Amino acid sequence: MATPSTSVRELARRLLLVEAATTETEEHEAERVCEKLRISLTRFVGADGFTALMRRSLALSRAEVPALETVKLKADGCMEGLKDLVAATGDGNEAGAALTAHFLWLLVTFVGEPIAFRLVRDAWPEVKMDD
Repeated sequence: MATPSTSVRELARRLLLVEAATTETEEHEAERVCEKLRISLTRFVGADGFTALMRRSLALSRAEVPALETVKLKADGCMEGLKDLVAATGDGNEAGAALTAHFLWLLVTFVGEPIAFRLVRDAWPEVKMDD
């Protein structure tokens, strides 16, 4: 499978920056991005579809950031261990960017860019989708 495009990686970084500016919870911004996507996507692909995309995203991201081996997925597709990874290695930005970019890329691959970006826009209406 091809790697995420530059535009998808940039969108992932924008989403992470938006979530990093939010101090509502102690979760890592990548966890908040995934949670918002889970809410938006579950209506579209179902809980199992979301979990399958997240599982594959995590597997692809581990090739870029091997430290992600310690991160696991719960049955509902939520991540477990990213916060510990960040505390232990300080590798949260790279790991979060890789995970988010691969997730978005898989979404674009399976449903097409217009639908994928609409689902992202539903969760983040304030984020610009194109350059």
